[in-house]
Amino acid sequence: MTAGTLPAPTTVGAPGTADLVQRALRAPQLEQVRRRLFRQLLESLLYEEVLAARPTGDGTWVVDGRDEDGEPVGYLFGATRRYGFDRVRLGPEPVLRRAGGTTAEADSTTRLLGEVRDGLDADPARLATFARELEETLVKDALAQYVRAQRGDRLAGADHDTLEWAIMDGHPYHPAYKSRIGFDLDDDLAFGPEFAHPVRPLWLAAHRATARVAVSGELDEAAFLREQLGAATIEEFHERIREAGADPADHALLPVHPWQWREHVCRAFARQLRAGELIVLGEDPHAHLAQQSIRTLACRDVPERAYLKLSLSIVNTSTSRGLAPHTVGNAAPISDWLRRVVDDDPYLSRELGLIVLGEVMGVAVDPPPVSELLREDGYGALACIWRESLHVHLEPGEQAVPFTGLTARELDGTPLVDPWVREYGVRRWVEDLVAVSVLPLVHLLQGHGIALEAHAQNMLLVHSGGRPRRLAVKDFHDGIRFSRAHLADPERCPELAGTPAHHTNRNSFLETDDLDLVTDFLLDAFCFVNLGELAILLDDAYGFAEPEFWAAVRDAIEAYQRRHPELADRFAQLDVFKPFLAVEKLTTRRLQPDTELRLHSVPNPLAGSTARSNRGSC
Repeated sequence: MTAGTLPAPTTVGAPGTADLVQRALRAPQLEQVRRRLFRQLLESLLYEEVLAARPTGDGTWVVDGRDEDGEPVGYLFGATRRYGFDRVRLGPEPVLRRAGGTTAEADSTTRLLGEVRDGLDADPARLATFARELEETLVKDALAQYVRAQRGDRLAGADHDTLEWAIMDGHPYHPAYKSRIGFDLDDDLAFGPEFAHPVRPLWLAAHRATARVAVSGELDEAAFLREQLGAATIEEFHERIREAGADPADHALLPVHPWQWREHVCRAFARQLRAGELIVLGEDPHAHLAQQSIRTLACRDVPERAYLKLSLSIVNTSTSRGLAPHTVGNAAPISDWLRRVVDDDPYLSRELGLIVLGEVMGVAVDPPPVSELLREDGYGALACIWRESLHVHLEPGEQAVPFTGLTARELDGTPLVDPWVREYGVRRWVEDLVAVSVLPLVHLLQGHGIALEAHAQNMLLVHSGGRPRRLAVKDFHDGIRFSRAHLADPERCPELAGTPAHHTNRNSFLETDDLDLVTDFLLDAFCFVNLGELAILLDDAYGFAEPEFWAAVRDAIEAYQRRHPELADRFAQLDVFKPFLAVEKLTTRRLQPDTELRLHSVPNPLAGSTARSNRGSC
């Protein structure tokens, strides 16, 4: 596969799927995925202190359990604590299961969970659901990795659009990183980003009595859609509205994911379809490809078109992938606010060249529920956010890579970044990366009081031949956090919709009076997994020790702070060097009801040697 080209679409349909799945489940990739699942499962359970391990005395660790007959079972593995955040990291050797006097490689995460359940702090019903999520991840990732190997994908030299579907390393911490509960295997092949199958959204017209529309600044809704879809398609859609006996002016247009239409919208919104409050218009004129987040589609035919972030009622990693209407309504105002902050700050706009991929329009269909019994079924199930394409921001000679790509590896295990760190030198490359990625986020936090949820899917590194140049950030509708009273300019902050009482995700909030929650929002998403995984890769692959990596980050922030002495009070209030921070317990969220924040305190590598835990090797 050459950079920028697409593979032939994967065959979809029952016979083709059955044959492909059988081959994938018999291929070596299944064993690789299963071992990864075991590693990430045990790493997260031990790290979040949901499960305990004991040393065996010979350098390995064991988790004790009992089989279905009540006989003792042990799971054995090597593990250490890494420098960054005291992360638990299993060794490369497979996890072993010891039972009945024999020891063999562990081959079932479901069996493990069942046999150690007495030592797990888990809700029984949630544990069963979690076990299924792991099994779904196993099959879906094995299928993706098999197809990748058959195609012979090569990441080096690929453009951003290609990397969005070709990177398959998934979430390096969360064990259910590819569960996609709701997708069967045909769905996964049709809509999973790894398979690069063209997707054409279905367009609907929603009566404005039940459709919330929010637009950015002076953007004209009708003109924007005409530019996106073309005048001929808009006229065709308007004619279908008129044929239905309605007035186009009374309706908002929005796309829906084909899976969402088939599996959810036509049932959950049947009353609106029957009453003519929703009108089916037809397919999008352009083919799209799913990006890494699955529910965001990029236009393959016209790359400059805005990305479509669509409601998708599946569960992946820690949450459902719907789009809550209150967040859709906040998308454009937040983007406008962030753009003004960046544009009016010469350090961010001119010196660092920070790119804000604005969420320029949002539409959410939110009719009153017939009963509270069904509110959750419809809330967030039909919505779209239009996000600016990266292509309209790149200068000549610039390329981009998702931050997930910085820790991705080729089929032979070579890191994607290998040509870059060898050409520029690992230290120089890291220093350049830190300068363009860490400093804008720290300045938004400490200079302006705004924390971004800067995990690896929400950041794009803009580079020239691998040399870091600047940063692009995205996904703001529910991906920022701030204290209004501690903003540098509170008057500029728009009034935003809060989280409704019926919204079950307690992690979904923007404003707080707790400054630790603001600071930790950035440090958790950006440092804990994002930079943390890169630090581990550079240590393991190139001998650039984790303490050196974090010292480079700390040195850059200290230099930034010396340059801005006028912000000294804010450095203390929003302290990125504090010894400990609270990070989300992502696996615990799958094992316990999602009714409260589930956090644990971990040492902050930016604090240097002042923050080290007293825990042992595991």
